[in-house]
Formats: sequence, C-alpha cells, structure tokens
Amino acid sequence: MTSTPHLDRVSFPSDLKALSDAELSALADELRSEVIEAVATTGGHLGSSLGVVELTVAIHAVFDTPRDKLIWDVGHQCYPHKVLTGRRDRMSTLRQEGGISGFTKRAESEYDPFGAAHSSTSISAALGFTVARDMGQPTGDAVAVIGDGSISAGMAFEAMNNAGSEGRRMFVILNDNEMSIAPPVGAMSKYLSGLYSSPLGNLQNVAEGFEAALPGPLRDAARGARQMVTGAVGAQGTLFEELGFQYIGPINGHDMEQVLGVLRSAKTRATGPVLIHCCTVKGKGYAPAEISADKYHGVSKFDVASGAQNKSRPNALSYTKVFGQALSKLAETDSKIVGITAAMPSGTGMDIFEQRHPARMFDVGIAEQHGVTFAAALAAGGLKPFCAIYSSFLQRGYDQIVHDVALQNLPVRFAVDRAGLVGADGPTHAGAFDIGYLSALPNMTVMAAADEAELVHMVATAAAHDSGPIAFRYPRGEGEGVEMPEVGDVLEIGKGRVVRDGSDVAILSFGAHLGESLKAADVMEAQGVSVTVADARFAKPLDMGLIRKLAKSHRALVTIEQGAEGGFGAMVLHALANEGLLDGSLAVRTMTLPDRFIDQAAPDAMYADAGLTATDIAATCLQAVGVKVES
Repeated sequence: MTSTPHLDRVSFPSDLKALSDAELSALADELRSEVIEAVATTGGHLGSSLGVVELTVAIHAVFDTPRDKLIWDVGHQCYPHKVLTGRRDRMSTLRQEGGISGFTKRAESEYDPFGAAHSSTSISAALGFTVARDMGQPTGDAVAVIGDGSISAGMAFEAMNNAGSEGRRMFVILNDNEMSIAPPVGAMSKYLSGLYSSPLGNLQNVAEGFEAALPGPLRDAARGARQMVTGAVGAQGTLFEELGFQYIGPINGHDMEQVLGVLRSAKTRATGPVLIHCCTVKGKGYAPAEISADKYHGVSKFDVASGAQNKSRPNALSYTKVFGQALSKLAETDSKIVGITAAMPSGTGMDIFEQRHPARMFDVGIAEQHGVTFAAALAAGGLKPFCAIYSSFLQRGYDQIVHDVALQNLPVRFAVDRAGLVGADGPTHAGAFDIGYLSALPNMTVMAAADEAELVHMVATAAAHDSGPIAFRYPRGEGEGVEMPEVGDVLEIGKGRVVRDGSDVAILSFGAHLGESLKAADVMEAQGVSVTVADARFAKPLDMGLIRKLAKSHRALVTIEQGAEGGFGAMVLHALANEGLLDGSLAVRTMTLPDRFIDQAAPDAMYADAGLTATDIAATCLQAVGVKVES
C-alpha cells in the first residue's frame, strides 16, 4: 500500500482546512494512488474519478461541505469524494453487495446531498438548493460539477437558462476533459475545445479568468493588455455569459494552486451564478488509463502495475454484441437501415455497426430526447432507424416516444439494452419499467428475447416491421450459449411458442427468464407435477390464442418477467379477465420485480433478492396447484 501521511490526517473535509496548499497538492497525489488501488480490487468508474482528484480536494478545502452542497453530475467521478467524506474504510466494498454505491446516494452520506447516476441533472439540483437557501433553509452555497459530455444535454441548458434568469449566487464547475463515455459529439464539444485550442480564445479567456481574481486597478490594466494583444475590445461574451453566468476560465484542473485560487476568488466575490471552466485529463496520473481509448471509464478488477483487467472469458456472446453483429449483417443487404445511439456506441453494440457502416451510424451525444425525435423523422423520411438505448436511459425520452413516434405511428425500432437487473450499477441503471411504459402506448409492438438466438430473430423482425414502432428488450451480459442462426427469421407478430409440454402448471415467460423457468419445471417434474413452459415473445400484442389454450388446459398459469409490476403479467391478467377466464377454476400468479428498488449486487443475487430464482418460480407454481413445497 502506498504511504499516505497527508491523507491519513483527513477523516472528513473539515480536516482539509488545516493543510497548506502544498500539503493539499501532496494529499491529492496520495488520494489518486488510493483510488487506483481501491478500484483495482472492485472494478468501477476509474478514469473519470482520476480526472477530478485535484478538483475534489480543492472544492472540499474551499467550501464548507456538507452545509455547502456539492453535487456531482452522473456521480461516476465521485470516488475521491467518497474517500474524503468518511467512507475511506469502505472503499473495498464499492459497487459490491451490501457495500457503498458507485454513485452519489443520499441515504449513504450527508455529503451526498443529491443522488445521481444519469447525466445532466446537477445544475437543476444546484438551483433548487440555492432557492432553498434564499428562502431561509439551513443550507449554504451550491456547487454543481458537470462534464463536457453532460452539459451538452438539453436539461443542462434548461437549468442554466433558468439559473441565469434567476441571477442567484451558485457555482457550476464545467469539468472539461473532452471525453464523456465516448468522445463527445456535436457543436457544444467543438465550442468548448475552441475556447482553449484557439490561440485567440485561449489567451482571451484565460486572461479573463485571472482578471476576475485581481484587484480593481490591476484588473483594468490586465484587461487593457489583453485587448491590445487580441483586438478583443467589446468582444462578444461566451455562450455561458449570454445565458447569464459569470464565466471564469479555462483553468488547469490539475494545477492545485490555480484551482484553489480561482475557487477562493469565486467564493469570495460571486454575487450571481458563476461557471468555472476547468480543463482536466480523464485517467490523469495512471498511464494505462491515459493511453486507453476509453480512459478506463468503466473497468473490471485489474492489476495496478500493468493495468491488465481481469475480465472473465465469456462462455457465450453478450447480448449487446449479438445485437450489433445481427444489425450489421442485415444492413449489408438493406441500405435503409441506420443506427442511433446516445453517447453509448460500445455499450449498445453500435460501435460494431459503425465499423461496418460508418456513414449510417449517428451518435447524438447525451441527448436521448433528441435521439428519439431524430429517429422518428428518419423513419418519416423513409429510412429504417434502430434507436439503441439502455432501458433506464430510454426513460428520459418517453415524451418523445409518445408524441413523436407512437402518436404518428412511425416505424422506429427501439433496441432496449440492459433490460432487467444489471448488477454493480444498481437501481439507477435497472431496466425495470420499459415493459409497462412501452406496452401502454397505442401502435407500439413490444418483444423480449429469451436468448441470443431469439434476439437475432427479433432484430430481423424489427427490420421487416414497417407498420409502426416496435421495441425489443434484452439483458446485460452473456447469452445462454445456444446455437446461433446464420440469419434471423422474421417472427409472426403477436405469436409466442411452447418450448415444453405439460398438463398441470403453465409457465408463460416473457424475455430472458425462460432459462430459469425451465429449471423450475425440472424441479416440479421431480415432484410429479407436469409443467408447460411457453415463451410469450410478445407483450404487445399478446398471443391470445396461446393464453386461452394455456388457461383452459392447466390448473395454474404463472407469468414470469424481468420487469416491474404493471407490465406483462398485468396485461395477461387484464386479458384473462376480459375473456372471462378468471372463473375460479384457474389459479393465476404473476411474478415480477418487487415494488422496491434493489441495491447493487451480482445479477444472480439481485434476482434472488427479487424472488425470481428457479426455486422461487417452482414454489409459486406448486403453491398455486396446492402442492406442499418441500423445504
């Protein structure tokens, strides 16, 4: 373990006040090493955390947390913050079952005033705390730290526009590392890069930043000197100034003296909203991260000396890779297929598509709302858009799905990745609600893949479906290892399949819990109970022929899904009621995720917590037919 004489003196941020600037700089070096060693044993979001080490130390040294509210946008860069706020001894439990979260979490610490894991919420939250302060609540200044990828999202602009018009004292620190999860895209990224890559913009804006920290006469002299060199007399302000913020920067986020000076000056002098443009390097101080294409954004456990990650060899392809490969193959013979993702090309498999069809893949940045409406217009223009977005992130574009896609009955294909429980990222990234929120919409078709071969069929089905919007969901991680088709079959819309015949209990599975359902059937068969297992394939439209057959020929019908209450099972119950099949002769049970959020753990442990293991399914089925469950 690295020697940490300065870090050992800090239990909470208040302890930083006793350290000199030189000691704070030394502490930052120790903190960086400690974060590297901690993440090496747990995995997690490393690159983003390494990029804000100096900034984290400086903020806590200058401001008075937790009275002052420090809000990390997304939160995946908060590991140094956790070390400094009383959680150092728990870093070995990071993202583990029963451990601390990989994001900020209100229930975990008073130093986490606002939870996060999705992007672009921090400025809105900071303004909320600011208004609470001004209305007499016992809170101090609000400081939002937001990345250059996150600030490109519409919600951040909405918040800045509102904050600028309010004119209240608050601080936004733009952590500009020119890297979100994937390289940031769009005009905003180019604008930020230009502020310091252009000789004129660099000199002008750095000078302005330092001018704000100078006494009046010296400030006037510095401004005059800048104008003589740049000719920038009466030059137009930055975009942030046009929105009502006092702009300071760009500054070097790894220069402790510079960061401390600017923060102290801003804290002392600010009367309204201030934006501090802080340039950092993602993965700073750890060579393997700095040279990696993704800057070690998200890593498995790794060897500190070499940087080699301990990734287990999968027994089967991941669902994400299967999707990317299937879509790429279809696009070879269908020039109308285009792909859209929201800053997650590798996470959604769209990087595979981009490698083969670069002119037909569009990364819209962290802008799910725009991405959905963009896809809607692509469809209206005659193309076949596949909009690949995580289930939990697709929630952010729901109004656009309703208004711009479903209402207009446009054939947008939604590839819903990370459906169900996702493991270490915990409840913020769980794909629990898409079955219900998509199936509620007129014109929408909703599918779920039971395995990776079924996913290939569903990609082909979506490509062939031109009569309206269609969505197909699939989980994170490896598939079942089934034999893969060379080319997907186009499925008949609204038709499921029976994969195992029986007579006592019918299990109707929707999605990737089919394997657990078959295991449960084996358990019941051992107790003399005959079981049918069916794969619904579709939540909308339901296969009413299959449902009627199962209901009329079995004593019990149990639905299974990797989604929240109010989804597939509820739709089946509704259909059975309308068909008059809930007459007492049929026992019906619906098995869903419970009505609560489930904390991070391994996916299998999370599903055990949810009561959705094969043992749980068997127990529910046996209880439904009155068979005593063996303990």
